[in-house]
Amino acid sequence: MTVAIIDYGSGNLRSAAKAFERAARTAGLGEAGAVTVTDDPETVRRADRIVLPGVGAFADCKAGLAALPGMIEALEEAVLHRGRPFLGICVGMQLMASVGHEYKDTPGLGWIAGAVSPLAPADPGLKIPHMGWNALEIVHGGHPVLDGLDKTAAGSPHTYFVHSYGFTPADPQAVKAVADYGGAVAAVIARDNLVGTQFHPEKSQATGLALIANFLDWRP
Repeated sequence: MTVAIIDYGSGNLRSAAKAFERAARTAGLGEAGAVTVTDDPETVRRADRIVLPGVGAFADCKAGLAALPGMIEALEEAVLHRGRPFLGICVGMQLMASVGHEYKDTPGLGWIAGAVSPLAPADPGLKIPHMGWNALEIVHGGHPVLDGLDKTAAGSPHTYFVHSYGFTPADPQAVKAVADYGGAVAAVIARDNLVGTQFHPEKSQATGLALIANFLDWRP
């Protein structure tokens, strides 16, 4: 199995790569074949699993991805046409949306219909960005990448968030887990061979490693 983590100038790539390698070993999946941080479209086309991290502003991340010649086309071929399992992390998840409303309207990849908009917690005392640990509530039947996460800690699984914007899909059933931050915030969004986490699994300790292991073992 090969895993391509896309390097487009956004995201803690070293941390993500180490988390994927560790999760593979812990789950008995060996070294997951090769976990490769890459900006090469051909490597992405050939990969068995594709990961798109992301930190920063939606428009900047989209521009960084578009600046890699042939990368968006390679992603579409591998993910949409060949059905390779895809994981978007934080802004990497948000980029699957139709549009991002951060400073200006920026088209996303359009893989899951919906919009990325500023967080607006009902409690004015809650700070933006939303930063820290929050419990996950699994909804709409959950998803295979969430299986067993409740066993990684006492009570609800907790994951680490850092974001000021949230993804609201057009189809509410695409939301597979939420976090409460002055209202429900989409934490996991999925359809078909696509899944995304608003939180950072690579920073979420045992729960994050379990989710990554599930992703590596997932057969959509």
